[in-house]
Amino acid sequence: MANIKSAAKRARQSIVRRDRNQQAKKAVRRIEKNFRTAVSAKNKEQAVALLTEYSSKIGKAAQKGLFHTKTASRKISRLNLFLNKTLG
Repeated sequence: MANIKSAAKRARQSIVRRDRNQQAKKAVRRIEKNFRTAVSAKNKEQAVALLTEYSSKIGKAAQKGLFHTKTASRKISRLNLFLNKTLG
């Protein structure tokens, strides 16, 4: 445990930030999983809706620094390709 007040506060802040970041990353992964199940179930309308939601979520996460911007772009691009190849 920290002996200095400011170090204790930083420890508390890092726990809160870690939880918030994990929650945002889990939300992105959850949408991706739902998207992949919708594509495999041949549900194009739901898949397109989930892809737009995924693009928005991962873009916002990249802006906040949870993902690198190029990582987010690559993931969106690959999911677009997956959708077009599968349900094209």
